[in-house]
Amino acid sequence: FGGFGATIAAPLPDLLRTEGLGEAGAAALKTVQAAALRLLRAQVMEQPVLNGWDRVRDYLMACLAHERAEQFRVLFLDTRNRLIADECLGRGTVNHAPVYPREVMKRALELHATGLVLAHNHPSGDPTPSRDDVAMTREIVRSAEALRIVVHDHVVVGAGRLVSFREQGLL
Repeated sequence: FGGFGATIAAPLPDLLRTEGLGEAGAAALKTVQAAALRLLRAQVMEQPVLNGWDRVRDYLMACLAHERAEQFRVLFLDTRNRLIADECLGRGTVNHAPVYPREVMKRALELHATGLVLAHNHPSGDPTPSRDDVAMTREIVRSAEALRIVVHDHVVVGAGRLVSFREQGLL
């Protein structure tokens, strides 16, 4: 699978087809993955997200770097920038995940979120934002501004690295 991270992130059917692994071994690997994600998420929730940016990056890398299809996630934050929820609002194909600003804002209002961190992955491995990524982010930012919700960043995760819209001056 190309490494430990890719192995524990592999879909269960793929693990089961691995010679010599068996159901118990595959289940153990999926348990390790779930435990690692829970640990990272707990660390993110311990303090305001913007104070623990390295932990947030580690968490997003663990969640998204080995996904085979694009996934669009939103970290919803409260007034103190603590994590309220992390939700996948779009799953797609190898090069596209549908996301609708209206649905992002609807969920933010339901959760009483005042801040957002957007994140998605590029299964190709190259985290360089596309024109569509930039346009969609601008649309979400405009929608959020109208509701006084702050979009703190949009992170694109690739194979072993990520790109921050804020750091790139795209936000």
